[in-house]
Amino acid sequence: MELFGTAGIRGRVADRVTPELALAVGRAVGEDGDEFVVGRDGRVTGPALAAAVEAGLESAGANVHRAGTLPTPALAFASRGRRGVMLTASHNPPTDNGIKVFDDGVEYDRALERAIETRVDAGSAAAPWHEWGRGDRVEPLSAYREAVVEYARRRGAAPDGLRIAVDCGNGMAGLATPQVLRALGAGVVTLNANVDGHFPGRESKPTPESLSDLREFVADAADVAFGIGHDGDADRIVIVDADGEVVHEDTIVAILAEHYVRSSGADDPVVVTTPNASARIDERVRAAGGRVERIRLGALHEGITAARADGGDVVFAAEPWKHIHTSLGGWIDGVASAAVLARLVADSGLSTLRAPVTERPYRKVAVDCPDASKPTAMATLEATLPEAFPDADASTEHGVRLEFPDASWVLVRPSGTEPYVRVYAESEAVDELVERTADLVAAAVADASSD
Repeated sequence: MELFGTAGIRGRVADRVTPELALAVGRAVGEDGDEFVVGRDGRVTGPALAAAVEAGLESAGANVHRAGTLPTPALAFASRGRRGVMLTASHNPPTDNGIKVFDDGVEYDRALERAIETRVDAGSAAAPWHEWGRGDRVEPLSAYREAVVEYARRRGAAPDGLRIAVDCGNGMAGLATPQVLRALGAGVVTLNANVDGHFPGRESKPTPESLSDLREFVADAADVAFGIGHDGDADRIVIVDADGEVVHEDTIVAILAEHYVRSSGADDPVVVTTPNASARIDERVRAAGGRVERIRLGALHEGITAARADGGDVVFAAEPWKHIHTSLGGWIDGVASAAVLARLVADSGLSTLRAPVTERPYRKVAVDCPDASKPTAMATLEATLPEAFPDADASTEHGVRLEFPDASWVLVRPSGTEPYVRVYAESEAVDELVERTADLVAAAVADASSD
């Protein structure tokens, strides 16, 4: 049984993330430790699913600390020195929910997730009645907010008088980001800051379309420096500039990555990112004296472990919209990103931070491909794509990524959740690059499907 995707277990509560599954996962995870903290986001189905997970954990013999409603990064913070379970579907619609598992502030890796799947499949037995665990209440949110404030104060300048608009999307950011920014000295205007599991203000996923109210507000307000949009559990962050335009996610990663490399003082500063991340990140990291390592989507924590094992000092890790501030902790944290960016913008201004970043045209497309044809198609593309672009450096570790001498790049990878092969590209001639690559992908898929 395959339960875990790139961000925990996630899906509809009607037929996937059911109370029965939550109980089974809780009992299976309970075999891993004797102390867990459990939290949830504001979804309507959260209390029932949290109760089921807690019952599973306790019946496996683990003690449970119930943290209630809080952002995912706050739950991860609270799981330091023990384990944690978060009930959240992040940016998915209100019909969905999900389960994320943490060990000492870090999401479970693939091996641990597969072990949980095996136990759920086999049906973990309850501990003897006299060995069941107990539960109590904890309130880690205040300590988490204070930790983020203290961490951010070591960077940039105090945002005294800096006006920031924050669209919390009726999610968990409403419990953390405005409070942290105000504690740092910023003036904060909020949109959709009340927690509501129906997400009445906008859809939970922050996109240029769903953030239209925030964008319009920032553009019309002469005194607002920039805007912030969060998803349902506050691990994602989107930045809107003073003109109301969404700043490309890779530009934000490049800004933060350069800052962390320049301020690290490490002999071998490393930034971990994913194959679909822009070469603009590599350019700014190299300019600051660091290097970039890539890992598959959803596995930043595994990339951090691998880079450290190789002797690197990982100063930052990120994939689009999601950032790990490694000197704060090993979890994805949109609240910490908001705090650090507020300090950097107060110090230099967003335009100045963006100025050194080369922003080339970017596109991504999806080519239809049955799941059964993906392995054969990708095996073909590992040969045909480098042949078609002989001037590019090719990597086949996470799909096929081609990097060109002018810093353009293209990535081809199979979707892990949908019947597509995806093409990502960044180039001054991006349309031509995408069309040529997509044609080669379509040919490989056709050959694979005819076998």
